[in-house]
Amino acid sequence: MPMAQITVYGKEVKKRLIDVGQSQEWLISQIKEKTGLFCDSGYLYKIFVGERNAPSIVSAINEILELDGKEDA
Repeated sequence: MPMAQITVYGKEVKKRLIDVGQSQEWLISQIKEKTGLFCDSGYLYKIFVGERNAPSIVSAINEILELDGKEDA
C-alpha cells in the first residue's frame, strides 16, 4: 500500500513547527491542553494526510501556530 500524500495543510504545519523551533510532541501537548481532546502522532498524521477531519483540533493547531486557518486538502 503506497504512503499517503501529505496535504498542503500538513506541510504548512510541519514547516511552521520548524520555524518556531518546536516538535510534533510539543504541538500534541499544546492541543491536549487547549482542547482536552485525545491527540497523538498517529492522529496528527491522519489530519496531515487528509484521512481525518477534526475541526476542533485543526482550529487549535491554527491558533497555537498562528496559521491563517485555511485547510487545503
